[in-house]
Amino acid sequence: MSSRILAGMMVEIEGDGVPVMLVHGLGGTSNTWQPLMPALAGMRVIRPDLPGAGRSVTPDGVIDVPFLANALIRLASELGIETMHLVGHSFATLIAQHVAATRPALVRTLTLFGPIIEPADVARERLRGRAKAVRENGMSEVAAQVASAGLAGSAAQDNPIALAFVRESHMRQDAEGFAKSCEALAGASRAAASAIKCPVLAIAGDEDAVSPPGNAYQLADEIEAAKAQILSGCGHWAPIERPEDCRRLLGEFIRG
Repeated sequence: MSSRILAGMMVEIEGDGVPVMLVHGLGGTSNTWQPLMPALAGMRVIRPDLPGAGRSVTPDGVIDVPFLANALIRLASELGIETMHLVGHSFATLIAQHVAATRPALVRTLTLFGPIIEPADVARERLRGRAKAVRENGMSEVAAQVASAGLAGSAAQDNPIALAFVRESHMRQDAEGFAKSCEALAGASRAAASAIKCPVLAIAGDEDAVSPPGNAYQLADEIEAAKAQILSGCGHWAPIERPEDCRRLLGEFIRG
């Protein structure tokens, strides 16, 4: 595995073969995908930390969805990738939809964990409030809130490692980068479903309060080659909460 700075991002690259790009969500990093790596043996796996997240620097100026989608397109170009499987979690599912809609030839398949279509008005206000809170007080309070609310109700008792992972992932974020990313999602608009031509798998947890199962079903209805899969006893962080199921679903889908 190598780590390189490409397209303004720290990127981990591992393996050879058909390219698969894995993109984390808000509060995540490339490590979000570590539990799923066994499903991608024999493939070229690319895991960026988005601008302002993880080990990537926070850029000057505004971060928005077009900026992030273009960063992924630039990354693919710099790596000489003409077509790839694209996988996203949470916020990155919306970014990935925009990539697939604007560059359909680039995306072979689209896998969306905790899919977001477009934030509701109340979610937009909550995200702006969260940006303000981390600028004023740092990441610790938000990290605790997200770790508690983002997982299945039984996580504290039955899956404490997942709870610890989500909290630590947020605690390690640059506060300004996280705030700008919150504002990017708060101002985001949906991608054109009719422009997405590749096969799509939308995976949601039945206890996901951030992106409820209805989002996965809606994408399956609106995109011709899309299907939905709902995981029981799972919240918003499916790759962390249900890694075995997610490995199986991802491997079966992208390998055809």
